[in-house]
Amino acid sequence: MRWLTGWCPGTALPVVGAVRPLAAVTLWTGPSPLWAVGDWRPDEIRLVTLRPGASATVTTGPPGAEAADEASDQPGTVRLAVLGRCGASDQELAAGLATARGGAVRHLTTWPGSYTVVIRTGPRSTVLLTDLAGVLPVFHTPWAGGTAYATAALPLADLVGAPLDTGHLAARLACPESPEAIGSGSPYLGVQRVAPGHLLGVRNGRAHVSAYEPEPGGAPFEREEAPAVRELTRALLESVRCRVRAPGSGTDRPRLGVDLSYGTASATVALLAAAVPIAPGPRVARDEPPELPARTGAVKGSWARPDHRQPTGPETLTAVTVRESAESPAATVAELPRLRHLVLPTTLPYAELADPGAEPPAGPLTDEPGTALVAAARIGGRLSAGGADHLTGYGARQVLDGHPARLADLVRAGRARRLAAPVAALTGAERAAATGVLGTLRTPLTVWRAAHRLARARYAEALDDAAVRLTVRHGPAGRSLGEVSAAELAWCVPGPAARWLSDDALSAVALRLRLAARSPAPAEPPGARRARHALHRHAAEYRTLLHAAEQRGQRLHAPFLDNQVVRAARMLPVETRLQPGARHALLRAVLTGASRTDLPPDWGLAARPDRQGPDRDGLRLAADGLAELFRAPLLAEAGLIDLPAVRAALAEATGPSAEPSPGTVAGLAELVSTELWLRRILARRHGSCWTGLPAPDRPALARPA
Repeated sequence: MRWLTGWCPGTALPVVGAVRPLAAVTLWTGPSPLWAVGDWRPDEIRLVTLRPGASATVTTGPPGAEAADEASDQPGTVRLAVLGRCGASDQELAAGLATARGGAVRHLTTWPGSYTVVIRTGPRSTVLLTDLAGVLPVFHTPWAGGTAYATAALPLADLVGAPLDTGHLAARLACPESPEAIGSGSPYLGVQRVAPGHLLGVRNGRAHVSAYEPEPGGAPFEREEAPAVRELTRALLESVRCRVRAPGSGTDRPRLGVDLSYGTASATVALLAAAVPIAPGPRVARDEPPELPARTGAVKGSWARPDHRQPTGPETLTAVTVRESAESPAATVAELPRLRHLVLPTTLPYAELADPGAEPPAGPLTDEPGTALVAAARIGGRLSAGGADHLTGYGARQVLDGHPARLADLVRAGRARRLAAPVAALTGAERAAATGVLGTLRTPLTVWRAAHRLARARYAEALDDAAVRLTVRHGPAGRSLGEVSAAELAWCVPGPAARWLSDDALSAVALRLRLAARSPAPAEPPGARRARHALHRHAAEYRTLLHAAEQRGQRLHAPFLDNQVVRAARMLPVETRLQPGARHALLRAVLTGASRTDLPPDWGLAARPDRQGPDRDGLRLAADGLAELFRAPLLAEAGLIDLPAVRAALAEATGPSAEPSPGTVAGLAELVSTELWLRRILARRHGSCWTGLPAPDRPALARPA
């Protein structure tokens, strides 16, 4: 795990000078120091210094001792730290800092890549910017009479000795996409999270949070389809190029890899990456052909044409796929000239629990819980076979697809006549399976009515209604596809694990919703708001995946979650994103704009493999381990779950011929991953990320209040 941390204490306590993070690199000192901790590459740390009367200086890599210890800056000196993969040139960084000195900061988030920006405009004034998706969050907490901040929550919990916040965990399980329930908290009591698209300013020890990005609301952001697609093509190309053209990491593995296990999105990233010429570099220490590794399923022919070959230099791309993805769109690109294709055997989720005698606390310690914990072995196997820089298609669905709740935005905007095709797309599967005319007609009508109901719903009444539905356990079990689609058309929707929470936990979350209902209604339309927070949830899951499965020296990249790609996708008209097959059509248009005009006619139209098949198989094979995990779970000790109901659901889902619903599979993954995370966190009760502090003594779990 890589993180940044620093503080601006309000008092000059003697203990402050002795405290510092373990194994840290000092980026700057003084009253408001900044450190980088973890496995950072030299080219991922870029520092810019601008002094009065002088031009800006840009340095790459950790600063030397003299630069790090320079605490006597001239008045008016401004510093900028950009950490991560950033495609800006040194000149762009210098110009960006000069503009930011006047107070404007949004332009610092418009460069290609995924990175964290920190600005110091004075000895006791620091600003940190989050990203738009939520992959790179910022946390803060009161400390030493001032404020400490970090890009991870666990180090701050260690710093102040914060206990676990079980009320926050209950909200995450009950309403994972509802900011009204989750608020600005974290799993650690007193450690606050800065929302995506916001900045944290710390001046003289006092923290304030404000938005640097306006909330997406529809018309002001949307463009005509053609220019919006051109902007999406440009943004995605730049995001991929800044990864492919980055210098090598020096690890004993192929430098570049792509993951072809996620259909058209990952295949699109692979095609764009394979079209970028790679400068010659040092050969990797392997007896393998210098290629770009690609992980995918069985290959059925090649459609690459000789005139599409690019100069390869000494290396290519490794393409990785698992066997169950053999029929995905990735199979059509796996034999491109610059791809070295690797097909991996399938590893099931819950593999770590298949042995009931194993110790559950063993495994990666992540900053927050997430369902990636039940699939760490499955995902880690693909990553370990990939390149030092491994490009994926994560996030494409959430960034490009239209959320069902956006139907209500069309109604509110007076475009209700545009609903026919989107409603047909949402309910087509049930109409195809319907056995009678009544079922065929009822489902579209249900979704249509739900869209109009959400468009007319008042915010306060909607949250009060959600609180009632939560406490009476209205969940997705047993619903038809049309009813599930209609349930998504609401301001607040319970998560898949909500049905197994205890009465006390549900009541605590319902109280949060009722209190939020007394706040002013957001100006953002309900569909745009639901879509944005669905993206935030997915980005948080992706961040947990990085912590759980990324190898040392390796980077997992998700270009679709970059700021500039997210902004470009917001320009797409809502009607375009809600059409049947919209994501595949958009990706085809992106590839056409990038001169890939030889795509097969059925690109993205073939039937996709059952994505939840491995999850169901993994549940069955890990039945004994799961039963042992929930013999005396910490979730029950904290009063978060109805243990008999959870055990009954596990027994039903892990039976030899069980076919649990998608909601059941997703809900159990939430519970199991949270239980694993709790055990791993409490197993390190006396561990710490800091030196110079007394040993922490965190109290046991407390019930949610």
